[in-house]
Amino acid sequence: MSASRSRPSYAALFRIPHARRTFVAAMTGRLSYGVVSLAMMLTTTRATGSYAVAGTVMALFGAMSVFLSPARAALIDRHGARRALIPMASLYAGLLTAFAAAAWRPGAPVPAIGALAVAAGACTPPLGPTMRAVWGEVVQDERLLQRAYSLDGVVEEILFVSGPLLVGAVVQVAPPAAAVALSAVLVWSGTLAFVLSPVVAGVRPAAAKAAEAAHGGRRWRGGRALAQPVVVALGVGLSLGAVDLLVIAFAGQHHHGAGVVAWVLAALSLGSALGGLLNGAVDWRTAPGVRLPLLAGCLGLTLLAAGLAPGLGTLTVAVACAGFFVAPALTTSYLMADAAAPPGFRTQAGAWVNTAVNAGSSGGAAGAGLLVGRLPLGLCFALSGTLALAAALVCVRSARTPRPDADAGHRAAEGARPAEADGAQLPC
Repeated sequence: MSASRSRPSYAALFRIPHARRTFVAAMTGRLSYGVVSLAMMLTTTRATGSYAVAGTVMALFGAMSVFLSPARAALIDRHGARRALIPMASLYAGLLTAFAAAAWRPGAPVPAIGALAVAAGACTPPLGPTMRAVWGEVVQDERLLQRAYSLDGVVEEILFVSGPLLVGAVVQVAPPAAAVALSAVLVWSGTLAFVLSPVVAGVRPAAAKAAEAAHGGRRWRGGRALAQPVVVALGVGLSLGAVDLLVIAFAGQHHHGAGVVAWVLAALSLGSALGGLLNGAVDWRTAPGVRLPLLAGCLGLTLLAAGLAPGLGTLTVAVACAGFFVAPALTTSYLMADAAAPPGFRTQAGAWVNTAVNAGSSGGAAGAGLLVGRLPLGLCFALSGTLALAAALVCVRSARTPRPDADAGHRAAEGARPAEADGAQLPC
């Protein structure tokens, strides 16, 4: 589809044939990811009676899910969403169901639970990168694609806030394992509806074969073009992973109950959602490669300011302001990754950004856990902001370094999606 030259709105996305159906199906499947972490944690804790075991199981599940994401995305680029996602989602849902059955009652064997969690993590369908790759195929206007990615990020924020609430509702009437089973149903039904959409069926895996042939059978060599968005996504993830734990420590240090933590983190999500919507609505005239370090730098500065907060109210405002730059930074990262990827590699490019932010989040939480109690809390917030600032500086330096392979990548991107005269420039 090619959008008109008038300013496109978010509503224009859903005037694309079958786009609404496809997006809702993908988000149904992705709601599973908002449910599964808390559900598995509660289920493992109840089944084994050990927080240490639950933490280890979740770390293994998360590591397999995050670090194998690019490999699973490569299968989708190579074989197409229908041929790759249906077996992947079926196996993942089946393993989650087996996990729920094995851990339904207390006293479940730890090795069996751990093995099922590891296997499930290895099969997690990359629905987010695949949906963004579909947007990249069907939306040719850069401004409308920006809105598509922004809307995707905002709705994902909502899913990850509502997922734990759904788990809370389930455990009121059933064992936590029932929430794991619900996650399996969501991901399987959502994935099936997604791949059966005519929009997804129209995205052919032959593009990957053509790209491989164009490169003489060699693998994609656009790693340098992908470095900027991946580095910023990693920095954002590190900062956010640390903030979650730092907010908990701040609440405890100021003698607030654990319940207030949820409100502070909700303010972070709200700020991110508002920033994402505004970012998508603006017709930027600066290149994504210019905006990205500015967004990461603003995130870092607001987290530095959060370390000076004297009380919970001030901290909540500072965290909400930090959130305002999160979704725009990630949306811009995904846009740059999509522009850097030749046809047939879009899912993999998005998966690398996704992996970076998730791996960073885990690393940030682990690093904060080591520092809290050893350093003043204000300094810990400052260090979390420094990580985002460092990513911004690396991004600026990378943008200024000439890349001999960049011109070819730009020519391929421009041939796939012509930029509007008054729209954003393609990143360098």
